[in-house]
Amino acid sequence: MADFKKIRARAAKRKGGEGELASLLGPVPDNAALAGVTDDRILSTMAERVFAAGFVWRVIKQKWPGFEAAFLGFEPKRLLFQPDDFWHDLTADKRIVRNPQKIKSVRDNAAFVERVSKEHGSFGKFLADWPADNQVGLMAYLSKHGSRLGGNTGQYFLRWLDWDAFVISGDMAAALRDAGLDISESPTSKKDLDKIQAQINAWAVETGLPRRHISRILAMSIGENNSPETLRQYMGED
Repeated sequence: MADFKKIRARAAKRKGGEGELASLLGPVPDNAALAGVTDDRILSTMAERVFAAGFVWRVIKQKWPGFEAAFLGFEPKRLLFQPDDFWHDLTADKRIVRNPQKIKSVRDNAAFVERVSKEHGSFGKFLADWPADNQVGLMAYLSKHGSRLGGNTGQYFLRWLDWDAFVISGDMAAALRDAGLDISESPTSKKDLDKIQAQINAWAVETGLPRRHISRILAMSIGENNSPETLRQYMGED
């Protein structure tokens, strides 16, 4: 595998220097802090990433106050008490993106958050206690038990909550292959994901960097060289 120092140096050169690169990495994640995040904020973030998937993120962000109102502040218990008519009416609610399948996912994920919260004290505590070196296992759990939380959606959900998550974007995967990791162009198999997890873990130990920063450095070291200004508009997206 390539020396991560060389990968970082290449990313810094592309972005205009080490100082500029450091400014694009974001804060150091604190997984333990998620224990204080309430279940309604967890569900809100889940829903935002589900609705943003395959859609223009900017539009979802602009409409989000309407989503918060339409979905009753994303309080799981309150949503689970709502009758079928409430959910049917949302498919005609102009405050939100009226996608029936994604609306249904909010109902399903409210039940998911509530189940996990009952077992662990809160969904935030569940995330805080999950080992940072096993993100792939957490991704599998979200995909299996949640609704529409597989693939990159689950990864971005973790990233938006400031869990120490890597995101396997096209550029990030390309950088890993360029560094010598034997994975497919679109790594989704368990075998490829385990390889990625192991390599990110190794670099985290070697560099002392959070996995989130390693992921961003990889993504910025290759592919289209977006300006720092463009990247700042989409902080959180590799």
